[in-house]
Amino acid sequence: MYSIILQAHHWIAFIALALLAYATINGAMGSNSEKAFDDSHRKINLFALISTHTMLLLGIVLLIISPIAQNAFADMGAAMKDGAVRKAVVEHPFVNILAAVFATIGNAKSKKAIGNGRKFKVSMIFFGLALILILSRLPFEKLF
Repeated sequence: MYSIILQAHHWIAFIALALLAYATINGAMGSNSEKAFDDSHRKINLFALISTHTMLLLGIVLLIISPIAQNAFADMGAAMKDGAVRKAVVEHPFVNILAAVFATIGNAKSKKAIGNGRKFKVSMIFFGLALILILSRLPFEKLF
């Protein structure tokens, strides 16, 4: 069960990164043009948001059932002294929760913003922040 959820989290993370990058680029291109922020742009943001939240939920499940996390929670003092364990149990989850919050804010604010340029700019900023945060805590040593 653990390995299935880990693999799902791994592959959905790639999908989330791609969609966040697409939403960020879409926002950047739209903010510099006179395009209308229509339903297709809203759906790009929504799919980026859904994939980010799915990745987050799978990550929370992993944090609960992971043997690494269970050992770390048993002795948090020792876990905080080990950089790899600290990254897996504290930094990675915390930063990804922040990324999901930024994606949620970006989706909500882009719907409520007045003016097409403003909607694109809000999307670019918040989805870009989410993308940067996820990339900053991505466990590159475990990618392949």
